[in-house]
Amino acid sequence: MKAVVITSPGDPGVLELQEVEEPEFKDDEVLIKIEAAALNRGDIYQRQGFYPPPEGASTYPGLECSGIIESVGENVSRWKAGDKVCALLSGGGYAEKVAVPATQVMPIPSGVSLSDASSLPEVACTVWSTVFMMSRLCPGETLLIHGGSSGIGTFAIQIAKFKGAKVFVTAGDEKKLAFCKDLGADVCINYKTEDFVERVKEESGGKGADVILDCVGAAYLQRNLDSLNVHGRLLMIGTMTGFVTELNFGVMFAKRLSIQAAALRTRSVEEKAAIVNEVEKNVWPAIKSGKVKPVIYQQFPLGEAAEAHRLMESGNHIGKILLLPQSLQLKFSAIVF
Repeated sequence: MKAVVITSPGDPGVLELQEVEEPEFKDDEVLIKIEAAALNRGDIYQRQGFYPPPEGASTYPGLECSGIIESVGENVSRWKAGDKVCALLSGGGYAEKVAVPATQVMPIPSGVSLSDASSLPEVACTVWSTVFMMSRLCPGETLLIHGGSSGIGTFAIQIAKFKGAKVFVTAGDEKKLAFCKDLGADVCINYKTEDFVERVKEESGGKGADVILDCVGAAYLQRNLDSLNVHGRLLMIGTMTGFVTELNFGVMFAKRLSIQAAALRTRSVEEKAAIVNEVEKNVWPAIKSGKVKPVIYQQFPLGEAAEAHRLMESGNHIGKILLLPQSLQLKFSAIVF
């Protein structure tokens, strides 16, 4: 089969489409012929040499995919060959086939195309496990999402609104903010021209946000704490500006705040299975109802993974970028909204 190989840590040019051995699958796994795989920030970190796959996982990048089950292991009872599915991966999505534990596989929600479904597992599992399972966002509370136009952000806006929360977002230009508004965001803040701390306080009557979903990291840590309501929860899922910064604990004591951090890829198979089960139970109904939809920005053939990475790193996209292993020549563009 063909797969995208990271030939050495570096820029997008190190991604190379090669002929490789097909993956072997275990008794509790399924083998999926991939229809599409979605890009995630973790793929870029892996390419750069900062985010190695867990022990035993595929060395090819790709944390989520959709496709058709080709074979199932002896211990698998729920799935059969021919089933159309999407899956949360520890790696291996940038390929024509991937082996994955059966407990990390989900059916395609009705109303979603097979290729578009590849954009759902990582964002759905990340957002549900952090915002709802860890931070326990409740109806009527306020969620602040940094990077509202990202794949995570566009999904978080929709599911938080579906669950009855008020949603604030930050983004870097008016086009992205307008898109977030159309998705349902209540307050849209341009972080380049506005102080998001002041705007959050103003829009919340001086209280602040109850939960913040942050991918920025060090540069925003103190400002995030200043933006939180009493008993607020800061959930960190990325560190785009670094890992190290100074912190004034005074605001944490004064408002009894919590800082949490989460990484999905490094969790155990059992933990991922529990999250996938919760997502299928709580998130899939929202997708089936049409209240939450995939946001697809552009699709590339598998051989143009480097170009797809360059687009993601440019920050010029809204929502998700897909790779299509079964379309090695043609390139497509689409926005679903």
